[in-house]
Amino acid sequence: MTFIEKLTEAWAKNNSLLCVGLDPDISRFPPELTNQPDAIFAFCKTMIDATADLACSFKPQIAYFAALRAEDQLEAICRYIKTTYPAIPVILDAKRGDIGATAEQYAREAFERYDADAVTVNPYMGFDSIAPYLEWKDRGAIVLCRTSNAGGSDLQFLDAGGKPLYQHVAQLVANKWNTNGQCALVVGATFPNELAQVRQIIGEMPLLVPGIGAQGGDIAATVSSGKTLSGTGMMINSSRAILYAKPVISEDYAQAARRIAQETRDAINQYR
Repeated sequence: MTFIEKLTEAWAKNNSLLCVGLDPDISRFPPELTNQPDAIFAFCKTMIDATADLACSFKPQIAYFAALRAEDQLEAICRYIKTTYPAIPVILDAKRGDIGATAEQYAREAFERYDADAVTVNPYMGFDSIAPYLEWKDRGAIVLCRTSNAGGSDLQFLDAGGKPLYQHVAQLVANKWNTNGQCALVVGATFPNELAQVRQIIGEMPLLVPGIGAQGGDIAATVSSGKTLSGTGMMINSSRAILYAKPVISEDYAQAARRIAQETRDAINQYR
């Protein structure tokens, strides 16, 4: 099964466009995980189990693991998802951007070492930096387009033949690079007008949409701007708002995460 096929089934099975981001910050872990050798794995496993029936995908951010020399725990997390929840795609958020043999090694890292279904990639070096990932016909390449950070406008709004650069990227991916139907784009929820313009350019191609939750993106505007005619087409990511949800009376941290994930999933569904 390809990444796109698996994602399409997850949208339907869990009635969800919610992507749960896995950004483990040990300074925010609950006290019971303090000094536990595999605390990162234990925390992420708890979050995965708490939200698996509410999510269309999981997105571990590689930097949170690499900075702590915890790549082995990332491998274990990816393996756990693939074994326990095989119907839910794993997106490795790495934003890789290189060419030739180096890009080939990055693709092997994502798809062999971590067995991810898709990986985020940076198109700044052109198609040469994307092509190695597309050799893996059953996997996905999710290309940065209009990112959720304010500084993205420094480059993404530069004129590219009469259109902003982010629209040029969207057209390139949709019309030239996506020959095997493997591609998706990253477009931030913090810019709903641009999100709508990208959707018009790319048709039914999936979008990974960061920026709700802690970054403050509006769910109603995001869904109305980015959904396809079938009411799907998006992986709307929330990480910190779910992972570090504040428990209310009688809740533990897993129950708090589940509550916020369910509220977010249901809020998204209101506008589909």
